[in-house]
Amino acid sequence: MRIAIVTETFLPSTDGVVTRLCASIKWLQKNGHQVCIIAPDLGVNNYYGARVVGIPAKNLFFYKGKKFSLPHPKVAKILKEFNPEILHVVNPALLGAAGVYYGEKLGLPMIASYHTNVPDYAEYYKMPFFKPALWWYLRKLHNKADINLCTSNAIKEELKQQDIQNVHLWERGVDVEQFDPSNYTSEMRRRLTNNMPDKKLLIFVGRLAPEKEIDRIKTVLRQSDDFYLAIIGDGPHREYLEDLFQGTNTVFTGFLHGKELAQAYASADCFVFPSTTETLGLVILEAMASGLPVIAAKSGPTCEQIDDGINGLLYHPEEESGFLDTVNQIKDNELTKRLSENAYKTGQRYGWSGPSEQLFNFYLQVLAEKKEIEEIS
Repeated sequence: MRIAIVTETFLPSTDGVVTRLCASIKWLQKNGHQVCIIAPDLGVNNYYGARVVGIPAKNLFFYKGKKFSLPHPKVAKILKEFNPEILHVVNPALLGAAGVYYGEKLGLPMIASYHTNVPDYAEYYKMPFFKPALWWYLRKLHNKADINLCTSNAIKEELKQQDIQNVHLWERGVDVEQFDPSNYTSEMRRRLTNNMPDKKLLIFVGRLAPEKEIDRIKTVLRQSDDFYLAIIGDGPHREYLEDLFQGTNTVFTGFLHGKELAQAYASADCFVFPSTTETLGLVILEAMASGLPVIAAKSGPTCEQIDDGINGLLYHPEEESGFLDTVNQIKDNELTKRLSENAYKTGQRYGWSGPSEQLFNFYLQVLAEKKEIEEIS
């Protein structure tokens, strides 16, 4: 099958969308399909045998440190030349809007997938009045697609409430070969604790942005000297966070990749996840597969992954002392051991082949429905 993918983000960017997309492309290429990726031009032109076509990208005022591509007529030219059997638009907003527009003009069977809760971000960027307009815009784009995919049941219900049509759940996955407790190293633990490995090591992995609510973690470090925090990632909020956490037991590593990232997870004691705006939170599964219990703010998508008191701990984000009281529970070594064992069992149940095959079956479903409509008409 010839599959065109238009995405707002791709390598070398690092986030859950890119991780999922790369796993799916690998599976598709391995199974003999031809994939063409249209993405912001960040210097990558091939991935696992799939052609990557870059669209001019630039920094936009609302998000520092990340380049975006605006709608561009080059998208139409690429789609015409590649002549895909199906078009998959990932997170349509800017470049993806061109994918939707030209895909419809060319009469291509189309799938769109929703991975980022952009309307909720409006509040964190002090623009809450944009939220209804953002939902209107995203509804217009997604309802051009034959099928819409999302990554949690909670978001599926939210999209339905926003009158986005034909929404299906795209199952979660994790690279269980990469993430495993066996990646523990004392060297990485010393690095992440600034040579204080006996401290309880908390880690956060992800984009450093206001909506991640990383500043909440400071409460723990201010109240107790028993913990050390490693913040792994980068983003527009990094400078602010470095100032905020100055003088606390905190280290900022920037992005880690591959073996180093796997070692960081496996060498920690607990993964902390204060965000309530996620559509899934893929890093939760990466942490679990590495044998880490997860402490997370209670929200729909996180509750689908964390069984409170079994493989992690949930707290109510609106309760001021909720996070601190919950983190203090991991001082109980027996509880931490039990949570870790169950987290590992949870994480290791998931791989990427299942979600990737499911995506391909969605492609087949759209093609079959299109063919049926054509035969009737």
